[in-house]
Amino acid sequence: MRAVLTWRDKVEQCVYDLAFKPDGAQLIVAAGNRLLVYDTSDGTLLQPLKGHKDTVYCVAYAKDGKRFASGSADKSVIIWTSKLEGILKYTHNDSIQCVSYNPVTHQLASCSSSDIGLWSPEQKSVSKHKSSSKITCCSWTNDGQYLALGMFNGVVSIRNKNGEEKVKIERPGGSLSPIWSISWNPSSRWENFWMNIEMEDSEEAIVSRYFQEIPSTLKSAVYSSQGSEAEEDEPEEEDDSAGDDSLEERNDILAVADWGQKLSFYQLSGKQIGKDHSLNFDPCCISYFTKGEYILLGGSDKQVSLFTKDGVRLGAVGEQASWVWTCKVKPDSNYVVVGCQDGTISFYQLIFSTVHGLYKDRYAYRDSMTDVIVQHLVTEQKVRIKCKELVKKIAIYKNRLAIQLPEKILIYELYSEDSLDMRYRVREKIAKKFECNLLVVCADHVILCQERRLQCLSFSGVKEREWQMESLIRYIKVIGGPPGREGLLVGLKNGQILKIFVDNLFAIVLLKQATAVRCLDMSASRNKLAVVDENDMCLVYDIHTKELLFQEPNANSVAWNTQCEDMLCFSGGGYLNIKASTFPVHQQKLQGFVVGYNGSKIFCLHVFSMSAVEVPQSAPMYQYLDRKMFREAYQIACLGVTDTDWRELAMEALEGLEFETAKKAFTRVQDLRYLELINSIEERKKRGETNNDLFLADVFSYQGKFHEAAKLYKKSGHEDLALDMYTELRMFEYAKDFLGSEDPKETKMLIAKQADWARNINEPKAAVEMYISAGEYCKAIEISGDHGWVDMLIDIARKLDKAEREPLLMCAHFFKKLDNPGYAAETYLKIGDLKSLVQLHVETQRWDEAFALGEKHPEFKDDIYVPYAQWLAENDRFEEAQKAFHKAGRQGEAVRVLEQLTHNAVVESRFSDAAYYYWMLSMQCLDIAQDPAQKEVMLGKFHHFQHLAELYHGYHTIHRYVEEPFSFHLPETLFNISRFLLHSLTKDTPLGISKVNTLFTLAKQSKALGAYKLARHAYDKLQGLQIPARFQKSIELGSLTIRSKPFHDSEELVPLCYRCSTNNPLLNNLGNVCINCRQPFVFSASSYEVLHLVEFYLEEGITDEEAVSLIDLEAPRLKRENKWQEITSNNAQTLRLDESMDSVGEDDPFTAKLSFEQGGSEFVPVVVSRSVLRSMSRRDVLIKRWPPPLQWQYFRSLLPDASITMCPSCFQMFHSEDYELLLLQHTCCPYCRRRVDDPSP
Repeated sequence: MRAVLTWRDKVEQCVYDLAFKPDGAQLIVAAGNRLLVYDTSDGTLLQPLKGHKDTVYCVAYAKDGKRFASGSADKSVIIWTSKLEGILKYTHNDSIQCVSYNPVTHQLASCSSSDIGLWSPEQKSVSKHKSSSKITCCSWTNDGQYLALGMFNGVVSIRNKNGEEKVKIERPGGSLSPIWSISWNPSSRWENFWMNIEMEDSEEAIVSRYFQEIPSTLKSAVYSSQGSEAEEDEPEEEDDSAGDDSLEERNDILAVADWGQKLSFYQLSGKQIGKDHSLNFDPCCISYFTKGEYILLGGSDKQVSLFTKDGVRLGAVGEQASWVWTCKVKPDSNYVVVGCQDGTISFYQLIFSTVHGLYKDRYAYRDSMTDVIVQHLVTEQKVRIKCKELVKKIAIYKNRLAIQLPEKILIYELYSEDSLDMRYRVREKIAKKFECNLLVVCADHVILCQERRLQCLSFSGVKEREWQMESLIRYIKVIGGPPGREGLLVGLKNGQILKIFVDNLFAIVLLKQATAVRCLDMSASRNKLAVVDENDMCLVYDIHTKELLFQEPNANSVAWNTQCEDMLCFSGGGYLNIKASTFPVHQQKLQGFVVGYNGSKIFCLHVFSMSAVEVPQSAPMYQYLDRKMFREAYQIACLGVTDTDWRELAMEALEGLEFETAKKAFTRVQDLRYLELINSIEERKKRGETNNDLFLADVFSYQGKFHEAAKLYKKSGHEDLALDMYTELRMFEYAKDFLGSEDPKETKMLIAKQADWARNINEPKAAVEMYISAGEYCKAIEISGDHGWVDMLIDIARKLDKAEREPLLMCAHFFKKLDNPGYAAETYLKIGDLKSLVQLHVETQRWDEAFALGEKHPEFKDDIYVPYAQWLAENDRFEEAQKAFHKAGRQGEAVRVLEQLTHNAVVESRFSDAAYYYWMLSMQCLDIAQDPAQKEVMLGKFHHFQHLAELYHGYHTIHRYVEEPFSFHLPETLFNISRFLLHSLTKDTPLGISKVNTLFTLAKQSKALGAYKLARHAYDKLQGLQIPARFQKSIELGSLTIRSKPFHDSEELVPLCYRCSTNNPLLNNLGNVCINCRQPFVFSASSYEVLHLVEFYLEEGITDEEAVSLIDLEAPRLKRENKWQEITSNNAQTLRLDESMDSVGEDDPFTAKLSFEQGGSEFVPVVVSRSVLRSMSRRDVLIKRWPPPLQWQYFRSLLPDASITMCPSCFQMFHSEDYELLLLQHTCCPYCRRRVDDPSP
């Protein structure tokens, strides 16, 4: 470290205090009763400030740079703005001793001889606190929470920002050692501590972050082998206990300087860190650098001293003529300003020189002026050695490390010979003070260089020999040698270059050049010398002949590669230059100085950091390859090149028939194929073969240069080898060209033969290509199919003509086998095999394609729909399966599926589905009944299934009412359904239908609607049945309560026969027919009310088509003279008990058919003639158009205004309003589930 004076000024009065503006641009000086403002760049006095009437003792700048304050002996404090304008003034009772701004809140503390004042811009008044002693100095903590006060009685008081005392530190000297200056470290002391702790914790796991601290002297108790160390004075150890106890405390550290000539450090808690440091002068001022790494102290010794943050003195900044009253560091810089008693203001720049040493991959450098860090440049491991004194020089060589301190030289050695070992221990200690410019360490000696003189000292400090040079020594380096006989390379200012052996008094002059030496290095074999002179020229000499081999400009440092004789690198001008032999220089950008070159790593020093740069050696290797210097290129490649470079070297050497180098290179890239080739060539050479053309032809064939190889084979008379090469590579066209054959037959035969060979040696793909070329498609298809090569099969199938049926069928077979039905279909279409195509669609379940094909070709319908129905049944899609069976004409299977579906629906209590399935089953039977042989049986089944469908359809509502408590049904609907079921279940009860549920529903609804007689009958019937426990109470209670009701039914509920106008009882022994005329009732399929319909039959001889045409005629009727005659047949819906009935009967022929009384027990149907049909209106007639062999059914509506709708599919009757509502709810007929948008009947 050295101090360079930048500028100096002198005023007439004593300079008591200084303050920098936070940006460092201005300096405020307290001199006399004025403030002087300087420009820090050149020392220009910008402006004097007058405001105080007496001497200004102190000045301080706020951290935000907006204002500064000054305190004076006139007892006043003035606040100034950054524009040098005074804005505020307040006073104390005594002279102001010190001022300090809070770094966070910008609160100003002003201290006088008797009190403390605290002022901030937002408060109007100054809060003051009394002090027991005169305050000489003050300082805020970094976070602005606490203020430390130094007092004349030797006490340090730490107060909070409200002025309340929290900690009191009493110095041992008391009033005899007044505190004259204090300062808080602006950086955290524990920041580095935590970093070291972290690195030590991870030492075992992460070696790259290994960072260990080693004391400069080790204890004999730990290292007993160093017996002499026990007698040495051990350096002072760090006070680890302080750090351990205060980890949870605040991180602030207070430096205290008193006139007991002591420097001490304290924690915020008041606990002292370490011991007092003796100063040997009275300190007047103390100041930290911005980052807290160094301390400045000035006082009665008339100079400013630089200390480490731990209190180790490093040196003097500048000698002065009088006491130093104040010194400050310019923010974020290495500039220091000093103010003296005689009015001198000095501005210095501190220059910290780099102290370091390098040997191969170990780099040692100074850190924090007192520590040495040894860095392994390859592994990035580091070790720190704490010397606790100023480190002046460092030297490193092999396992030795020398450190020069102010009063001694320490010699360290590694624990082991391991190249990765980073543990050092002290070997020797030379307790003498030495002055030297350069320090060099060898195995057993230390070399000191002082200007022209070299001294060789043993590790015990004895001078063994000395050399006197002709000129100043500019460069010195150890170039190796046996222990105790190492050689030194020395460069002088006069251009002379010497080699000195430490055991020899005589220096050897290697060469003499005209310019001064800046840097030197010798090649690994000691044959070449590289010099960088003061003109930035790199010169390379042959040591033996003294010949200048070459020179390169723009160099500031040079280094030979320690592993390669002919490679060196030099840096300069922001570039790294690598030179191999006499080839042109290879450049790449690099900042810094080259200090070492080991293999592929170049060690570069940039500013204060050393880094290892990995440099591929590709460029110099290719330079050697261009000149066919294969062995030299191999040496370069060994330093570090990519795998691609190694392969290129191997190929070049192989083509150059340099087999030894090629073998090594191919071994490096692990290419066994080429290694086998080289071995075979070497074996042939041993057997006496000398034809290099043949060897080179083999090389070319391996490299893929087949045409060059063929030419060389032909040149050497081995055409058969060329032909074998082409055939093995399946390059048959080239083989044909090589043979010169033009006969296609021979070519095909050759190709077929080669195809058989390829197939035998398990080269199927090649065989396929050859068989195709030879026209043997079946073999090609067989191989492709066995190996699953679909793409190959596609190409073959598309190339073949449709007439070649056999190979195309083979292709289709393999397409099916390899799960590519699309291509199989394409192939079948190509040859027109529709049956196979249908079978393919069925097997692959591509039903849409199959159906489309069946539409075009009906003869395949049975082949499509039967498997489709089976597939649907297997996938539990029985309804669709039944339809498919039916469509395929497999009526038996269709019926069986429907019967199973129906049975399942009944068992699972899905009665609506059961009704639907029975209806479908009935329609299926009706379809089968068209066969005369099965007509009678199937018609019987049709009527039976129709009856069951009606029963299950009605019972579905009863079941929901009983089982689902929240289902909504009208009481009238439930009443009608239960009556309908009761009258229908006169014989056997179908599976799943419960008489209990039916009677229970009938009883409840009859009672609710007033049909008490029917309700009592239902309850009586229930008593004879097995009743579920859940109905037991309800039925017992109903049976009792119905006794209290009258024994008759409500007349409103009694059904009317629309044929004979007879009121029928609610309980009808005949079933669902009229008790008078035996006419069957027609029920609504939703509400089960009796509809106003009467079924009529056609006279014999009238066909259905004729009947429909007669009804459509709608012949007009004659009007009668009286008002009753005007009533048309449409109004016959209104029945009146007067004479008008006769007139209506006479008017409507159909009504006349209904007017007689039916007295017998047999049912006599209504039969109409053509004239009656002509009199009917089309809208009054509903026709059930059953398919054959059934006859159509005709129904006449007797109340035309009450609209009735019949489903065109199932022929069930509904009130039109009910039907429309049901369609909106279900979007289909509730009975047959025919969708609204289905156009088919």
